[in-house]
Amino acid sequence: MSALSRTRRDGQAAVWLWPGRALYAGPSLLLGPHSGAVACVAVGVDAPFAVRRTPGGELRARTALIPPRIRHQLTAGGDRMVFLYLDPGSAEDRACRARFTAGDDGVLTGHEAEAGLLVRAAAISAHSPDRQIAAWTAEATGRTTASFTDPRIAAALRRLIGADEPLPAALLAAELGLSESRFLRLFRERTGTSYRRFRLWAQMHRAARALASGENLTRAAADGYFASPSHFSTAFHAMFGLPPSDLLARRLTIRCLDPLV
Repeated sequence: MSALSRTRRDGQAAVWLWPGRALYAGPSLLLGPHSGAVACVAVGVDAPFAVRRTPGGELRARTALIPPRIRHQLTAGGDRMVFLYLDPGSAEDRACRARFTAGDDGVLTGHEAEAGLLVRAAAISAHSPDRQIAAWTAEATGRTTASFTDPRIAAALRRLIGADEPLPAALLAAELGLSESRFLRLFRERTGTSYRRFRLWAQMHRAARALASGENLTRAAADGYFASPSHFSTAFHAMFGLPPSDLLARRLTIRCLDPLV
């Protein structure tokens, strides 16, 4: 039996989390219009998918890179998808963008190693070992590490992902010896996303790690510093195109990986 046949039969979804990065592999999802906080590499494992920009036209592809802050709706044409979310402003992010060969209006399509990515994406399941996930990610991005060219922004990203309390921009700016306005401009310039959006992404990471440890949505929302479970659900829907309860209904497995994996 082929890897693709096996994964089609496996209805389980899985998410792997690194600090600042994430990968989803599993059944295609009914996604509404949404706008991501970080760049997303989308892969139609067994069929092309459509990306409709709001406003804008529609692109069809098997592989695409959707930048942050672009409102869009992705409609899958097949049974399974893989989504890779990248550290904004990292060398890994930049290297990945350079591997796409077509596209317009900011959405890139046609990964140069598309054929190999599709074959190996078909073999990914909730039971895949971590080394298999790391190898696929390295093939997609062309890099094995996520280094940053600006150490100030790298420090801010690490603080946000690892924070055990909400971090206002003014506090991080002061730590870096910058004014708040200068820090916010620099953050956007170096990452392509806003501080507010990345802070929300970091909150999602905290909530996901709580779910991975067995907590329910209410506790996960609190751990992610959301004002309420409904606030968490609304923010998740706006960022990913569906409520978290719909994703959890897919028998979701969440794995938290070491940054060096």
